[in-house]
Amino acid sequence: MALKLRVDDKLIVRAREAAHRITGEVQGFIEQHTTTSTERAVVRLFGVEGKGLDDVPLPNLVVENIQDGGGLDKGASYWVCNAMARHSLSAQEVAQAVGHGKLDLIKVAQADEGRIRETAHLIAQETLDRITRNRQTRSGFINQWGERPAPWLYIIVATGNIYEDVIQAQNAARQGADVIAVIRSTAQSLLDYVPEGATTEGFAGTYATQENFRIMRRALDEVSEELGRYIRLTNYASGLCMPEIAALGAVERLDMMLSDSMYGILFRDINMKRTLVDQHFARMIQAQAGIIINTGEDNYLTTDDAYEAANTVLASQFINEQFAHRSGMTDELIGLGHAFEMDPRQEDGLLYEMADALLSRHCFPKAPLKYMPPTRHMTGNIFMGHIMDAMFNLTSVATNQHIHLIGVMTEAIHTPFLHDRALAIENARYVFGYARHFFEEFDLKKGGLIEKRANDVLQQSVDLLEHIEHVGLMTAIAEGTFGRVRRQPTGGKGLDGVVAKGPQHFNPFFDLILKGGAH
Repeated sequence: MALKLRVDDKLIVRAREAAHRITGEVQGFIEQHTTTSTERAVVRLFGVEGKGLDDVPLPNLVVENIQDGGGLDKGASYWVCNAMARHSLSAQEVAQAVGHGKLDLIKVAQADEGRIRETAHLIAQETLDRITRNRQTRSGFINQWGERPAPWLYIIVATGNIYEDVIQAQNAARQGADVIAVIRSTAQSLLDYVPEGATTEGFAGTYATQENFRIMRRALDEVSEELGRYIRLTNYASGLCMPEIAALGAVERLDMMLSDSMYGILFRDINMKRTLVDQHFARMIQAQAGIIINTGEDNYLTTDDAYEAANTVLASQFINEQFAHRSGMTDELIGLGHAFEMDPRQEDGLLYEMADALLSRHCFPKAPLKYMPPTRHMTGNIFMGHIMDAMFNLTSVATNQHIHLIGVMTEAIHTPFLHDRALAIENARYVFGYARHFFEEFDLKKGGLIEKRANDVLQQSVDLLEHIEHVGLMTAIAEGTFGRVRRQPTGGKGLDGVVAKGPQHFNPFFDLILKGGAH
């Protein structure tokens, strides 16, 4: 790291300890509950794909059958593996029978419970072995083709048609992108199912489906080989199907996924209990897959003031970090988010932006931080927008950010065209190269504006975290602590999908991952 920030490291310890206690209080609830989406993720990890009656995805039909029969407290794996044992069927065949109304899982005669668990663990281990092979394949390609030094240039494609996305993604890689993010169709996060197959009609984005993941993964492997550098693939695991999409990303070798402990609660009004349970299992699977998560603290600065609310961003980063650790993630996989969003009319705004970015880097030295571009104050003046993006690019390279979402000057007007992105990439590559080691020549002024700002934000973050610890995370969210958005523990979408675990509940992936059985 070039610029060295002097802050009170004892405050960082206090912040991390408070965040650990905050997440620990919630973890008890998480471990006592499951959700319909978590159980559907288990069914998908058993290899189930396809649709049943009325084109409803088979994992939904399986879990609905169990829930309607009052048996979800035992977990989907219990009932699926019981039917497999009794009828000598595969998990896919069991799901197809349920999906076409030929089998009621609750009415299948009970097999020996030891045999049920053995069957479940065998299938789960096969899936985890496949995920491990995917991780090894990624490492092999990176060793073979290499990759650029950070900051990685992160580009969005959002045509709605997966085949058009492929064309844009490959061209973006040829122009210099390092990471391709396929934006999801508007409101997919509110769907309580994952669509099946390749899709061509999304609105302002393309549906996240297993087949679409496969198509884009193939395309990026092709262009990686062509260019001689590994191109990473990103999609979104937020929403009502967070753990399902995480599971599909792990199986189809995605490299990054947007995965936040509170984003769905705050910005999609998904019930907080549902989201907190779901994020735990989603991140367990992502950890096994070596998927870098991207958290969503940048969104707070679209609904709150970037100068005044910087402490909420840092506090949330500490909370997200601790939730991720509780799911088995190492620091190297926790891509904590923040953003360059101060009002461009703010005097010395660049110094404040530098201070906030340096503070995140100092507090999370091993994390692949994701830095987001200016969007809130983009006006449609493309010339001013291009200058703002250049200042953002300069801040990113100065503060050693890792994942850099490209700012495009036309994003306040329309979905950027190919040539808009090409200019944005050219801007970033110019600044990254031209100023690569510039800041190694300087020291920060002791007691100066940057240092004072960083220490003030850190102290405010500690105070906020200790308040959250006192009232509890769910109450803090209800108070509008993050992004000035208020949500209630019993409000939002998806609460009916939260189920208390019974004494016989088991999830073989929990068993293998948490008990160290996965290999």
